[in-house]
Amino acid sequence: MKKYKIALMKGDGIGPEITEATLKVLSALEEISSFKLDFIEIEGGDECLRRRGTALPEESIDIIRKTGVCLKGPVGESAADVIVKLRLLFDLYANLRPAKSYPGVPALRPDIDMLIVRENTEDLYKGYEFNIGDDAIALRVITKKGCQRIAEMAFKYAMSRRKKVTIVHKANVLRVTDGLFRNICLEVSKKFPEVKCEELYVDATAMHLIRRPQDFDVIVTTNLFGDILSDEAAQVCGSLGLAPGANIGDKYALFEPIHGSAPDIAGKKIANPISMILSAKMMLEYLGEKEAGSIIENAITKVLSEGKVLTRDLGGNATTDEITKEIIKKILK
Repeated sequence: MKKYKIALMKGDGIGPEITEATLKVLSALEEISSFKLDFIEIEGGDECLRRRGTALPEESIDIIRKTGVCLKGPVGESAADVIVKLRLLFDLYANLRPAKSYPGVPALRPDIDMLIVRENTEDLYKGYEFNIGDDAIALRVITKKGCQRIAEMAFKYAMSRRKKVTIVHKANVLRVTDGLFRNICLEVSKKFPEVKCEELYVDATAMHLIRRPQDFDVIVTTNLFGDILSDEAAQVCGSLGLAPGANIGDKYALFEPIHGSAPDIAGKKIANPISMILSAKMMLEYLGEKEAGSIIENAITKVLSEGKVLTRDLGGNATTDEITKEIIKKILK
């Protein structure tokens, strides 16, 4: 039996609730699979900052370094000190955010299935900001290496999908930084003649995600643009509660829902756990357990298509526990 050690950060707000739900689903999956997941809990986030004076303790970083894989719940106001720092520390340069419509969910269209491949370590998220007198300055960092490796990952994923990549930029205004990104993506595209390549300005992309979301397959873009567009794409597909995310590097990987900690509903047991459960599905695929990942997604699809047990964001009134139990039933059938 294969065994995987995984760092586990429950996060803030609804984080502990949806983490608990995800662990229950994974435990049920272990009953019918030939692997074992050994979770090592680590601290991080607002509550950790309040108690310990740091949002990301060194021992948490050390455990991730040893396991190589982390499953993380959403954190609150300290997100920049947790997830952004982890992306930089472990060079998690690719942020993968799938967005697809599921049966029974009120998406704009029933045939949406895209993957946003977002550069994850550069751009304005480097945090190079400073004051000059009463003014504020931020430095936007775009490197050749960063552009090349995110472009290559996007085109490789497209090869296993519908073989189409949309390069999203604003090179007509940001001529140097986005000009570099655009040119390198186009150069990389020549290595993948089977993949159709197009380019769009980011503002046009925001419009077309609403106008024709079914036409997108893989979108590759820079850090800030990817952050914004992936939230839009998630809502186009029905709910942020269905949106998983993966942060991938050459040696390490971290998986998390793309939504925030939602402190306004924390403790009410009404949060939708599917985004984190699907993040765990992406984790299993990364570990090579693709069949197990498919079992999870198939179970979720059945629950959503039946439409009997849905959380409030999906138009129902089910609790976190109720939808979790329903997903587990489908897994064990």
